[in-house]
Amino acid sequence: MSLDHYVTLGRSGLRVSPFALGAMTFGEDPGGAGSSVEESEKILSSYLDRGGNFIDTANFYTNGHSEKILGDFFAERPGTREHVVLASKFFFNMFPGDPNGGGAGRGSIIAQLDETLRRLRTDYLDLYWLHNWDRNTPIEETLRTLDDLVRAGKIRYLGFSNTPAWVTAQAQTTALLKDWTPLIALQVEYSLLARTVEGEVAPLARDQGMALVPWSPLKNGFLSGKYRRGTQVTDSVRTTFVGGPSNDEYTVIEVAAAIADELGTHPAAVSLAWLRARQGTVVPIVGARRLEHLENNLAALDVTLTPDQLQRLNEVSAPTLNYPAPLNGETRAMLQFAGTTVDGQTSSVYPPLLQRDVHY
Repeated sequence: MSLDHYVTLGRSGLRVSPFALGAMTFGEDPGGAGSSVEESEKILSSYLDRGGNFIDTANFYTNGHSEKILGDFFAERPGTREHVVLASKFFFNMFPGDPNGGGAGRGSIIAQLDETLRRLRTDYLDLYWLHNWDRNTPIEETLRTLDDLVRAGKIRYLGFSNTPAWVTAQAQTTALLKDWTPLIALQVEYSLLARTVEGEVAPLARDQGMALVPWSPLKNGFLSGKYRRGTQVTDSVRTTFVGGPSNDEYTVIEVAAAIADELGTHPAAVSLAWLRARQGTVVPIVGARRLEHLENNLAALDVTLTPDQLQRLNEVSAPTLNYPAPLNGETRAMLQFAGTTVDGQTSSVYPPLLQRDVHY
């Protein structure tokens, strides 16, 4: 597979590469992950040269510098931006002290989009994400505003990020009933070390024809191959904030590393290939602070995991899902819970009634 092996993003006509390029690492401003403008442009050029077309950023990444780097890059290469799927996000307040400087209210969304378009030096976004759920704004206000912006030509498609399944379902139903622009994708944390989305969010996405676009698919770099039990990682920016893997996480990391050795590739490639093999349309976001990081991640394009390898990864990383998630996973579990016999196995929760005399 290659980056120009495009897939449609959810129930839409938008065609994107099997891996998106995340630009959270673009820029050295305070709060950034540390790529210089020069290194950011090398990463971006390499991704595009290999056929990649899906780039993801957000208004607050490196205090807006990420968007500016992208905007300057495309402005210096006329005709390039029109062939790229450019996505950004809104929600975080860029103006401390201003209660309307962030969030998902009408005025805030419009103002945030105008600033994003200015930094990106473009007059439209291909995809605009709600970065986080705004508990203080009616979902109807957010959706109506976004629909108005789509009709105005400033946005082409919509997605939600980091939003509960029940809120997403409410939003999608509202949009469809009111003939507003529906959601085509959900951006969620998803990796071998973070699988709780499989409880409710992933089933919702499949049912509604929405793609999953995982962020942190290597779980803070834990699945990159540099983390080994008993060793200390000193070149990771995130380790300062999130610490290192837990014992349980190291167990998953070791299985991914063993399979990488079997295939002659990197653990990062194995972890990303596992994501691509999940049900539905899954388009992971790969990030990189250096060009070599991108190359290691894109090695996943050449990795095909065997059924045995997939099973080993599935079993070692199996999540503990809270009620009612276990019942949503398998038809067998649902039917057995209802007291039904499935494939000769009787319910373990409600066994068949014992024969007895019943008097009315």
